[in-house]
Amino acid sequence: MIRHTALFTGYELKKQFSNPIWPLFGILQPVLYLVMFAPLLKSMTPGGTTVDALRMFTPAAMMMIAVFGSMFSGFGLIAELRNGSLERYAVSPAWRPAIVLGRVARDMVTLVVQAVLVLVVAIAMGVRIGALELLLVLLLMAATGLFASGLSQGLALTIRDENGMSQTLNLFLLPIMLLAGLFVPISFAPDWMKLLAPFNPLYHAVEAGRALFHGQLTDSSIPIAFAVFVVLALLTTFWSMRSLRKIAG
Repeated sequence: MIRHTALFTGYELKKQFSNPIWPLFGILQPVLYLVMFAPLLKSMTPGGTTVDALRMFTPAAMMMIAVFGSMFSGFGLIAELRNGSLERYAVSPAWRPAIVLGRVARDMVTLVVQAVLVLVVAIAMGVRIGALELLLVLLLMAATGLFASGLSQGLALTIRDENGMSQTLNLFLLPIMLLAGLFVPISFAPDWMKLLAPFNPLYHAVEAGRALFHGQLTDSSIPIAFAVFVVLALLTTFWSMRSLRKIAG
């Protein structure tokens, strides 16, 4: 089981970093937001400084990496499904869940690299965060990315069409992004958005990340976010593995 998962993970990482365009774009986008967008939020923070704005925006940028970096990983699965390679993997002696878990593990490694680079930029711009808070942020980011990766694999195996999948993602990603308060905290939103925001899982991850960047370890948003995304990550990973079993017959 572990050996097969490690083999698929290594194979997927080799493919990923042999063509680093997508990881590169995944890094550049949040870094550009940190450098160019976060300073615009200074007037919305209590201290009114760039560092205060970065404390508010950096955790949101990390969750944005986790979701948007992993949510599109399923497109490669559709291509492999079309050319028949996925069916060959599925009927091989390999442990079938390793086919999905290898891709999920690849996404987790990519997220770690991206998160470290974003944190380096934020620290260089003056942000400071404690070791425990940083560890919890990274764990929450991993759980969020695991959910997004499992969801992407499950959608790919269910829809099996790039156009249908892109339309589905585009329909939901924008309202999810806005209702999470990624760019502007929900506290500045209209009342109807404040009512809808708690039903958005990403909102809880962003709020927990901001609490951790402010050193508020006792904030109630932290256990809520972990509980939500651990459950969602397990559900979407199980769904993607179950979808693969159906393809294998």
